[in-house]
Amino acid sequence: MGALMATLDVSIVNSALPRIQGEIGASGTEGTWIATGYLVAEIIMIPLAGWLERLLGLRTLLLMVASLFTLFSVVCGMSTSLGMMIAGRVGQGLTGGAMIPTAHTIIATRLPRSQQPIGTAMFGATAILGPVVGPYVGGWLTENMSWHYAFFLNIPICMALMALLFIGLPHQKAKLNLIGEADWLGIVGLTAFLGGLTIALEEGQRDQWLSSPFICWMFAISAIGLVLLLIGQRTSVRPVIRLSILLNRQFGSVVVMGMVVGMVVYGTSYMIPQFLANISNYNSMQAGAIVALSGIPSLMMMPLVPLMIRRFDIRLAVGLGLFILAFSAWHETSLTAVADGSAFIESQLMRGVGSVLAMLFLNQAAIQSVPVANASDAAGLFNAARNLGGSFALAAIAILQDQRLWFHGRRLEESLQANSERVQEYVQHNGALSYMKLESIIQTQALTMTYIDLFWIMSVAIACVIPLVLFLRPLNRNAPMASGH
Repeated sequence: MGALMATLDVSIVNSALPRIQGEIGASGTEGTWIATGYLVAEIIMIPLAGWLERLLGLRTLLLMVASLFTLFSVVCGMSTSLGMMIAGRVGQGLTGGAMIPTAHTIIATRLPRSQQPIGTAMFGATAILGPVVGPYVGGWLTENMSWHYAFFLNIPICMALMALLFIGLPHQKAKLNLIGEADWLGIVGLTAFLGGLTIALEEGQRDQWLSSPFICWMFAISAIGLVLLLIGQRTSVRPVIRLSILLNRQFGSVVVMGMVVGMVVYGTSYMIPQFLANISNYNSMQAGAIVALSGIPSLMMMPLVPLMIRRFDIRLAVGLGLFILAFSAWHETSLTAVADGSAFIESQLMRGVGSVLAMLFLNQAAIQSVPVANASDAAGLFNAARNLGGSFALAAIAILQDQRLWFHGRRLEESLQANSERVQEYVQHNGALSYMKLESIIQTQALTMTYIDLFWIMSVAIACVIPLVLFLRPLNRNAPMASGH
């Protein structure tokens, strides 16, 4: 339930963003911080969750973050200014990020080994539901009630979660001595590195990259953070997160593939609603329903996950999953300016199948490729890499969309010569508004071609990492299943 809320709130505001911006008086550029603030905070918190779990105990940590998540959700729902909204979203990201990697600890410690596959399948279903149904839920609430309820929805879920935590988890004594022994250089460095990098990637295109002093400062903070993090790796007895496991050939390959899958999941969930809104004139609820289609095969396959993990070779499963994801992106390179939501049905269903095969098997490989003592570090790094892949995707989409839209627009204009008979006929037939209509047609066609380019690039990127499956080793059939999202 915690992971469901955390993943749901990543995307639930995407559909409601125009309404929220209008009511709190935020411009389009300022409004993006409503989504960016959450993602930055979550990326920072995910790798820190393992240390906080050791410091406070699992139940105490989850009770704290669940109650604070409720409080920050109320702050967001009652926001009357941009500053108040961003503060609430950052708080949501910090507390929600702690509920994601701790899920595998709950399954591993509270269920007997024979029931762990069922627990993992149930957790996987809820975690996949979050980002998939988020745009639809947000769109429905915005269209039929108010955007405020996209945040107030968390209140009853959090109350139920806290009750279950009291009943289902034993109390563990806090180890406050870990505060003095903590890798503070690493904690500060990790926060500065991931925070600065994510903000720079999210805002770089809007602020013209290195021509903006703000973006230069973000890259500088990120670089200083990386240096501090590396110093902590060398000097601390127990680093906040062990980066040395990235040198493991299998784990390093898993992280790269997980990052690319994150790029696809976040990238397509952003591009498809944008295409449907700009080209097909869909409202937020209609676009969200198309995005939610990928959750159907995911939910149908979840009961079979334990069996698949025991029977399928990981290299075959991950390779097939990546191939399906690549093919689903390539399938969308045939879009036209008259396409509507039906053009995405097949690719979205394929994407759901590919996501389950790739992500769940990769998560199992991430946990099993390192010693048991480093399992929480591996889970944190893998989940952070997936979210970071999403940031890379959104930054790349922003850059390429501007460049390719300009390129295709100019090429189409060059092909329409003023003295052409067909152009003259069009102008005579449409009268005074002919030039405005023609410009609108050019922009629509150029935007469609731009989206085609983006989907093509995405399919090529996935295809390039498929050979990395050769570095994977067969899973230990007798090991307890790890969980992830």
